[in-house]
Amino acid sequence: MAEQAQEELSALAAIFCGPDEWEVLSRSETDGTVFRIRTKAEGLMDADVPLELVFHLPVNYPSCLPGISVNSEHLTRAHRVTVKEKLLEQAENLVSEPMVHELVLWIQQNLRHILNQPETGSGSETCAFATSTAVDDGLWITLLHLDHMRAKTKYVKTVEKWASNLRLTGRLMFMGKIILILLQGDRNNIKEYLILQKTSKVDVDSSGKKCREKMISVLVETKVQTEHKRFLAFEVKEYSSLDELQKEFETAGLEKLFSEFVLRLFYKGKNVSYKMNLACCMEKII
Repeated sequence: MAEQAQEELSALAAIFCGPDEWEVLSRSETDGTVFRIRTKAEGLMDADVPLELVFHLPVNYPSCLPGISVNSEHLTRAHRVTVKEKLLEQAENLVSEPMVHELVLWIQQNLRHILNQPETGSGSETCAFATSTAVDDGLWITLLHLDHMRAKTKYVKTVEKWASNLRLTGRLMFMGKIILILLQGDRNNIKEYLILQKTSKVDVDSSGKKCREKMISVLVETKVQTEHKRFLAFEVKEYSSLDELQKEFETAGLEKLFSEFVLRLFYKGKNVSYKMNLACCMEKII
């Protein structure tokens, strides 16, 4: 990470030094740094609105835009999306220089004006897939595998909330002990989802204490192809058999993802010949 960025992180830690105002969530030489700032901004009727801003500084920041996530129980989903968009617009004018503190100051001064604007958002959809198979340049698919969920009810609601806030569609799929999350949407939004998934205390450990998700793996991340159908909703589904799960993937045009990744999970550790079962399932797909 650039020296400018390192100096900015030190300055931010000194500025946001109150209880729970500042927290570094992750550091990586390849992925950069993710941190959370909790602050307040003046909303409507001069009331303070608590804001939780998560920033992801890539390794080449500030030569590129930071990733930004906005959370607040006092804002609607549409307002959170608008705040994020406005912050990114401001960030575009500040590329090549440290910008996080300036962005925080800007939203503190301008949140009220944003809340005064009419809410905009897409209408609800009732269909599971779109009939068009046109490729969207910004549309990606990511398949995630979770090892387990201890606090399942809360975990599921959190995943649904994140998908809704980030305008991601797809499936949260349960089949026996297999837990898969299939996300479809803008690649930047998927990356932001992964930040939330890995840095939020979404589950509990064996003692019942809240903990971050440490046992999640990205099985595949790929651009949507012409044979892939577009999900128009994020749904939670339970499957009673491998065949039923396979049909879900086939309906979405994702047979290859199923054969290359899901089957490996299913037969891993079982007392059967993986190659024989894989060949059998491949015959069905072909």
